[in-house]
This record gives sequence, C-alpha cells and structure tokens, in this order.
Amino acid sequence: MLRPMTLEWEQIIVDSADPVALGRWWAEALGWVVVDESEEIIEIRPEPDRMPGLLFVPVPEGKASKNRLHPDFRPDDQEAEVARLLALGARRADAVGEEQHWVTLLDPEGNEFCVLSERKG
Repeated sequence: MLRPMTLEWEQIIVDSADPVALGRWWAEALGWVVVDESEEIIEIRPEPDRMPGLLFVPVPEGKASKNRLHPDFRPDDQEAEVARLLALGARRADAVGEEQHWVTLLDPEGNEFCVLSERKG
C-alpha cells in the first residue's frame, strides 16, 4: 500500500519589481507580520509561526499580463474593505456589474485580487 507524501504549504512566491515595498504593502493590507527581510526579499505571514506565508522576490521583468493565480478575500463589509484597500494604494481593475458579487483590485504592482461580497445567510 502506498502512503501519501506529507506536504505542508509553506508559502507562495510573488515576483516583484520592488519586493520589500510590495511585501510591506501586503503586510499592511492583510494585517500580517514580517518574518524575514533583507535588501532584496521579504516574507510575511499571518503570525510569526503560522503558515502559509508570502515571499516577495525580485525579478527584472515587469508584469506583462493577467495573473494566472490570484487571491480572493471575503470581508465582513465589502464596501468598507474596498475603500480601505484603495486608501492604501490599490486600484480598481474594472467596473463592478450589477450581478457581480466581487470587486477586482490591483496591488501597487498591478497584481489582481478580488474582494468578495458578504456571505448570504
């Protein structure tokens, strides 16, 4: 009988033009803590010993197209959270349609993420 491998999700790597600035932005946006930082990289986590985290690393090329992977967040108050993220420096990616239950935003380097509406019932 084959036994499954034991995997622990440690982090997601985020390519960035300015990893430290982008990592600090996401730390503030998520209320996470910086657990490692140098001149070129920064790692943030929900709490110092809690995973997974985000590791921001430098790449020479800029973002060229839509993300292949993006996070969705479900806040208690979508409108307030969108306003808070916009005040931190996020930008709207598109207009919100009447039937659309999410708002797509861009972080300071143009990476997409969505803020979902509140759960119904």
